[in-house]
Amino acid sequence: MFWDETHETLPRPDLERLQLQRLQETVRRVFARVPFYQRKFNDLGLTPEAIRSLADLRRLPFTTNADLRANYPAGLLAVPYDQTLRLHTSSGTTGKPKALFFSRQDVNNAAELCARAFIATGVRAGDVFQNMMTYGMFTGALVTHYGAEKVGCLVIPAGPGNSERQVMLMRDFGSTVIHLTPSYALYLATFLEKHGVEPRRDLQLRKAFVGAEPYTEETRRKIEEGLGLDVYNSYGLSEMNGPGVAFECEQKQGMHLWEDHFLVEILDPETDEPVPEGQSGELVLTTLCREAMPLLRYRTRDVTALITAPCACGRTHRRLHRITGRADDMLILRGVNIYPQQIERVLMAQPGIGRNYLIELTGLDEMTVKVELAEAGFGGQVEQLIALQKKLAEKLRAEILCKPTVQLVPPGDLPVSEGKAKRVVDRRQL
Repeated sequence: MFWDETHETLPRPDLERLQLQRLQETVRRVFARVPFYQRKFNDLGLTPEAIRSLADLRRLPFTTNADLRANYPAGLLAVPYDQTLRLHTSSGTTGKPKALFFSRQDVNNAAELCARAFIATGVRAGDVFQNMMTYGMFTGALVTHYGAEKVGCLVIPAGPGNSERQVMLMRDFGSTVIHLTPSYALYLATFLEKHGVEPRRDLQLRKAFVGAEPYTEETRRKIEEGLGLDVYNSYGLSEMNGPGVAFECEQKQGMHLWEDHFLVEILDPETDEPVPEGQSGELVLTTLCREAMPLLRYRTRDVTALITAPCACGRTHRRLHRITGRADDMLILRGVNIYPQQIERVLMAQPGIGRNYLIELTGLDEMTVKVELAEAGFGGQVEQLIALQKKLAEKLRAEILCKPTVQLVPPGDLPVSEGKAKRVVDRRQL
């Protein structure tokens, strides 16, 4: 089943013609209305007329996170203020926030893309959608809220945390679909265990959409086992419209990126050259339908690869592999490049290990991985725990080429975040 079958199944030549038309319209818009891009084009000696094919995308300038912050609050706005309908911002934890404006059409497009995604995963009118993301300046909750309403779901704007209340809502209103962060999904599974709630018996949950944090396939399996449902990967970022930029279908073989709304590049972050097909690199996106704040070649810093083979679902839009990390998240330890997801993959695949962990970097270059034991594993013989500790340390050394200190801690000992989880604490004296 499709939400917008015409666009979701466009033959590749037709899709690329539509992309070129929309790219040219976007370039004309930013050149005429955004001084930042006018300066960039002048520096490069470019005019909109130079963009005659999709290959000419590479002639356009990049846009970065720093550019959005430098042009705060409204330096990248492409419409008059009275044509904006909504404002979202980033948290601003690394300096000035990023201000992201939406026109009425942008708000509608964002909801439409989420509706496409939900239908592709098997959500239908009549489902009960419990939205457990943070409402407010973050795009994740509101955009999916409107998308689920378009499909015809009953939407419960529960927000994050307060697990007792979340379970009450699930029981009282028969929630079938939930939307939450992977870290909170793991915590919720533990909460249900502790309170004797068997999801398959006591709840009606069928599907979970998890996002806002990178996570591994091993974590997906833990969530599915703990909550008794199907978990779908999704990808989005506020700069592009929020969630719904790319989403798995029921095949779960990569996330369809809606290419009638976004042009995709996978580049080597060091050389800015395209990587060979199927290889990982930095995801760079250009908006094709944004009115209020169109962005050219936005460097997401997210690491992924393209899947170009046809999907059995019939959608013709290419797919992204799961996001393996952010270039900004990479740790350098004793000269070795490490992504936190590599550590998570080892931990979540190990029997007897719980669902929460923390990576601490201290001293000159020391790593300690604290991980909770599963309830069933807590209270085991000291010899067994020591053996498990050594086993994990060796597996981690094989994965990340450095041997960290592993500390096994009791269930519930590590802090739980109701928003995005903070998995790495860096206290090194460098």
